[in-house]
Amino acid sequence: MRLLAFETATRHLSVALWQDGAFIERSAEVPNGGSEHLLPWVNELLAEAGSTLAQLDGVAFGAGPGGFTGLRLGCGVAQGLAWGLDVPLHPVSTLEVLALESGDGNVWACLDARMNEVYGAAYEVAGEVVTQLMAPVCMPPALMPVPAFERGRGVGDGFSACGSVLQGRKTDLADVRPDLFPTAVGVLRLAAPFFLRGHALPAAEAQPVYVRDKVALTTAERIARGGAK
Repeated sequence: MRLLAFETATRHLSVALWQDGAFIERSAEVPNGGSEHLLPWVNELLAEAGSTLAQLDGVAFGAGPGGFTGLRLGCGVAQGLAWGLDVPLHPVSTLEVLALESGDGNVWACLDARMNEVYGAAYEVAGEVVTQLMAPVCMPPALMPVPAFERGRGVGDGFSACGSVLQGRKTDLADVRPDLFPTAVGVLRLAAPFFLRGHALPAAEAQPVYVRDKVALTTAERIARGGAK
């Protein structure tokens, strides 16, 4: 089985190919945009694997939460390929991918949502199985729900942007890794079992998960949250 995946929810863009259990990937730090990278990376990966687009069995993508532009980009490219190739598509939670890639244990996954907010969720990771303990939310770090577990791990750039506030609310974290980002390989690790069981979706049914519907604050809202006047 050959599967292709995109992760574009953060500034760390990546594309990965899964071929009979083996992964190859292309990635880069792209602060803004990145659309010019995705399809060339797809072609590079397929050439490296000796495969073609017509041989793909499915496409997956990191569905968010994350940057609105990145999510629309990843979903749009993934949907276009899946539709054109007539193969199934599977969306995967970006925060779930982030938790998986941090290793076994209890994980508080937080990504910078800008606008003085963070995306956050909590999971238990055991091998390739990720169990949700706290559903994804988006809110100011001082109001973020605190996971009930003890001695867990904090991961994601939310801890870079708002680490002092988050850690102040959860002081018993055993480890914090603000430099960890979700990747397309992680997307494939979670998506592959769905394809193997025939549980992926038709291309038209897969959508991003924004969590937050608002993309910008008014001037008054920025001032109220401590932003620039």
